[in-house]
Amino acid sequence: MRVGLDIGGTKTDAVVLDAEGGVLQRVRVPTGNGHDEVLDSAESAVREVIALSGSDARDFTSIGVGIPGVVDSESGRVHHAVNLGVDDLELAGLLRQRVDVPVRVENDVKAAALGAYHLLGLEGSAAFLNLGTGVAAGIVVDGRLQRGSRGGAGEIGHIPIDPHGAVCSCGQHGCVETTASGSAVARMWPTAAELPALELFDAADAGDRLAWSVRHTIATGVASAVRILVLTVDVETVVIGGGLSNLGERLLAPVTEVLQGWGVDSPFLRSLRLPERVRMLAPDLSAAAVGAALVGAAESVV
Repeated sequence: MRVGLDIGGTKTDAVVLDAEGGVLQRVRVPTGNGHDEVLDSAESAVREVIALSGSDARDFTSIGVGIPGVVDSESGRVHHAVNLGVDDLELAGLLRQRVDVPVRVENDVKAAALGAYHLLGLEGSAAFLNLGTGVAAGIVVDGRLQRGSRGGAGEIGHIPIDPHGAVCSCGQHGCVETTASGSAVARMWPTAAELPALELFDAADAGDRLAWSVRHTIATGVASAVRILVLTVDVETVVIGGGLSNLGERLLAPVTEVLQGWGVDSPFLRSLRLPERVRMLAPDLSAAAVGAALVGAAESVV
């Protein structure tokens, strides 16, 4: 059996997979902030999900961890996980010392890409497009995660698409992230609502012209990300996940409309059948945790 962890800014999701990749148990624990607190949360999640499985650590072959930030997948070190208060953490080695099971660490979006590929039963090539505070993608080809020469494969959120657009957190202007992310919603639709994107889409449906315009901008940004992934990697499927994907069909419909409109104007884009390649990830699927477990099992471990 294998354990997978998805360490997020507020919660850590843990799953146990059996030998066939089925989810046996799942738990969530709060994520602490800071090096020691993140490590404590990871250990707590591992021990709790193992206990629920009715086993002990000796029955487990590996632990995989998905975590935001810059991850050295070979050493298991995590850098610049700002939302977790982590600057430099030897997560794989320290967690292994605590639980005595081999540990492998991967970036959370890349882990989610592998998890979505597995959970949705995909074949060939696919990309997981994560629409969270920022935008990033993970790419899987024939069941294998593609990291690139320096781990940067899929960082499409920082591809400029509008030279006169808003300044991105990376310092460039008009990146995909400035029009297709949670931070883009917050900038273009300032509100005190707990769920700004939901309020935005509700207002657009109610006929608010500004809300409709912002929603169209968001949909165009997401469609641009889909187009980039297909034109650069030619993935067969683009799975949309992350916080904005909780909108489900309400987001997919305007994105599809933009893609179809581009096909009307461009026979080339029409031939690529972009609308047919997009899927939404159901919010109840623990893609990052499942993918982390697969990373832990499939790769050499620390």
